[in-house]
Amino acid sequence: MKAILALEDGTYFEGESFGATGEIDGEIVFNTSMTGYQEIMTDPSYRGQIVNMTYPLIGNYGINDEDNESEEIQVRGFVVRESCNYPSNWRCQQTDEEFLQHNNVIGVKGIDTRALTKHIRKHGMMQGVISTEDLNLDSLIQKAKLSSLSKDLVYEVTTNENYSIEPINYQAKYHIAVLDLGVKQDILESFKKSNAQLTILSADTSANEILDLNPDGVFISNGPGDPKDVQEVVQEVKKLVGKLPLFGICFGHQILGLALGADTYKLKFGHRGANHPVQDLKTGQVYITSQNHGYAIKEDSLPQDMVITHKNLNDDTIEGMRHKKLPIFSVQYHPEAAPGPNDSEYLFGEFIKLLVDSAA
Repeated sequence: MKAILALEDGTYFEGESFGATGEIDGEIVFNTSMTGYQEIMTDPSYRGQIVNMTYPLIGNYGINDEDNESEEIQVRGFVVRESCNYPSNWRCQQTDEEFLQHNNVIGVKGIDTRALTKHIRKHGMMQGVISTEDLNLDSLIQKAKLSSLSKDLVYEVTTNENYSIEPINYQAKYHIAVLDLGVKQDILESFKKSNAQLTILSADTSANEILDLNPDGVFISNGPGDPKDVQEVVQEVKKLVGKLPLFGICFGHQILGLALGADTYKLKFGHRGANHPVQDLKTGQVYITSQNHGYAIKEDSLPQDMVITHKNLNDDTIEGMRHKKLPIFSVQYHPEAAPGPNDSEYLFGEFIKLLVDSAA
């Protein structure tokens, strides 16, 4: 079945439908990872977005029930050059097309994904529409122009009920409150390995409710959208500053920045992929990192009591920061290993060390 992807600037691509049929709109972004497509599709940080995979062949090892980052596909739409109909892997349980169909998510294949990527890099992220029903270009372009990214994305992906997770060996040494703004399952798994009991809290949890739990520290998770759209979360995190050790990843890094008085801005086309070089400014060491974000902290807005710890070597944006006196640090990239490299898994241990030092 024919499918059309139309962008708000009038650009369009004709391809073939795979997955569900119908029509959806969303923000067009691209991801440069060669693998990890299942984790990408189920990552809550992609809520509201149509993801274009730059690697030309997707689906060659299939889909399994164990590698999801959340309970459902989060992307609005999925764009590939070629989808593999005959995946080969001992863990494979279904194809990527079957996965999209079962989750009622629209995909389009057979378009020049690298041309689409170059267009986004040149003109920036924009709204788009994928349709298998309305094939009128003028109509689709107008729909793309009228669409916009929801401001409630965090509340669409946060947990409905607070819950607890025990460490792998059931001998908890630390208690970490996790503010769930769209947390990935692999982040929770990384903390479980650190002998930490986790209490997963919804995005509307107040600072007082967190303090009443008496945790050893608070983790502020990744999530979708513009951090400035959740000012109520920023205000509650601000109340935690100086009272508990704090650690933020990606969206949580931006939330911490806003809570400490910094400003954020939207990147032209964002960082999404598993091959982004980041330098530790203290040691000079370069890490290859997995990233997924469209916003960054403005360097000249960072308060004097914060120090930049990591920089992106592609565009010099802030990738990590630490408070000079308080037990607070954050990174813009993802230290959990899937999808992507595991160079930065040590950061979970750094947070545990922070909990120990703060308790001493």
